[in-house]
Amino acid sequence: MNRIFVSGIALAASAGMASAGGIDRSGQSIGLIFEEGNYAQLSFGSVSPDVSGAQVIAVPTLAGVIPAGSESGNMSGSYTQFSLGFKQAYDNGLEMAFILDQPFGADVEYPDDETYFAAGSTAELSSTAITGIVKYSLPNNVSVFGGLRYQSLEAKAYIPFVTASAGPTAGVPYEVDGEKDWGLGYLLGVAYERPDIALRVALTYNSAIDHEIDTYETSALNPGGLDTVTDVSTPQSLNLEFQSGIAADTLLFGSVRWVDWSEFDISPQDYDALLDFSRGAGDYSLVSYDDDTTSYSLGLGRRINETWSAAVTVGYEASAGGFASNLGPTDGRTSIGLAATYTDGPMKITGGVSYVRIGDAETTLDGTSQATEFDDNSAIGWGLRIGYAF
Repeated sequence: MNRIFVSGIALAASAGMASAGGIDRSGQSIGLIFEEGNYAQLSFGSVSPDVSGAQVIAVPTLAGVIPAGSESGNMSGSYTQFSLGFKQAYDNGLEMAFILDQPFGADVEYPDDETYFAAGSTAELSSTAITGIVKYSLPNNVSVFGGLRYQSLEAKAYIPFVTASAGPTAGVPYEVDGEKDWGLGYLLGVAYERPDIALRVALTYNSAIDHEIDTYETSALNPGGLDTVTDVSTPQSLNLEFQSGIAADTLLFGSVRWVDWSEFDISPQDYDALLDFSRGAGDYSLVSYDDDTTSYSLGLGRRINETWSAAVTVGYEASAGGFASNLGPTDGRTSIGLAATYTDGPMKITGGVSYVRIGDAETTLDGTSQATEFDDNSAIGWGLRIGYAF
């Protein structure tokens, strides 16, 4: 039963990561290390969000006043995800795995043909992680595992509405371009398994990873450009993943993921200085979050016959409240995902699709009062995974 359902579980659950808290994308699952024997897998997926909102206040700009009710258009671009992994089993309970994935990302593109204060704003953040894991199984069904994660991070943004309100450089848009930086982190975990009933409970800690990103900023303060360094740490997290057979050919599975988003912050030097100048002294972040997030998923898998199995999963992440960033105007989510697996000897092919209802969010321009309302938003994600046992 374990071999039939593992890939379907992972794909159905990960499809629901679309629009998860912060800039979370992969969920950092290490389920590959629990596959039986030697195993390799390749995954590919795509997510298409539809996130739009409207101003609830009139916003004065250099070009005139943009009235309340002005709509943003869809500001969240579609994106693709991929991962690949290889797992090798050795004698005496020792196993090793290598995983390449894209744990964090963002794609923001406000349409520039809309009458909206943030029209034309764009932002991109991308990451790639290479994770090596060693797992050792003890005689009492308990296993311990750990590893290193080598991760890249790069980002850029163009925000024309962040500028000086007066003076000779008024209207010069803020722009930042951050070069790719690599950082090192680690993971540690413990698991309990009962293969006879397909039971597994695994707890994994993922450390924060620090980056020092070389950035080039242009703004109304420095229209000729400024070389700076921006310190960014991707957050620490905890993953609790579980599964258990509950009847013949039927598996219950789920996960709980906590991410320390309240410690995440991107504050380029010139961005903070420009807002200090235009709004008064304060701590201004390009991207930050007030609260941590906890995401839940629960699913059911069933083997239909020797060739086919299927799984369904639901996901939930509570709304944190407060103001969201204009570059990420979402707050919480609910999702439902479906996956089917075709098995042919050592080969497993899994396809999955997920629908996500994105939580409503409010944004601000001055840090104290509401400027916009984003509601009735959603995303659709799909994925394909090919696994091969050898």
